[in-house]
Amino acid sequence: QVQPVESGGGLVQAGDSLSLSCVISGRNYAVGWFRQTPGREREFVAAITWGSSARDYADFVKGRFTISRDNAENTVYLQMNNLNSEDTAIYYCAARYSILPVTTAYTEASDYDYWGQGTQVTVSS
Repeated sequence: QVQPVESGGGLVQAGDSLSLSCVISGRNYAVGWFRQTPGREREFVAAITWGSSARDYADFVKGRFTISRDNAENTVYLQMNNLNSEDTAIYYCAARYSILPVTTAYTEASDYDYWGQGTQVTVSS
């Protein structure tokens, strides 16, 4: 059973940076980051394919967030810069097994089969 494990959340001030990590055991997993706030649906943040050949970002994080991965460490990172209060949410890491070559990253929550428990990010203004 694949169980993504997130870490790195916390309380920061507006304009600060934070780096989230997601550890997933095994190979050939595409990974996405999503976030959710109370009363709202989970929304896509960023995604990356197994070989890092494709990455995608939500418009509201482009230029501020960067997704990357180190497959030797089984870890996917989400570097978040210039955070603002609207980035406050629980951030979830999701994974799906993907061995076929793909040219685009998976951006829908329904694309993913395995989800972590989430890590809270709070940005104070």
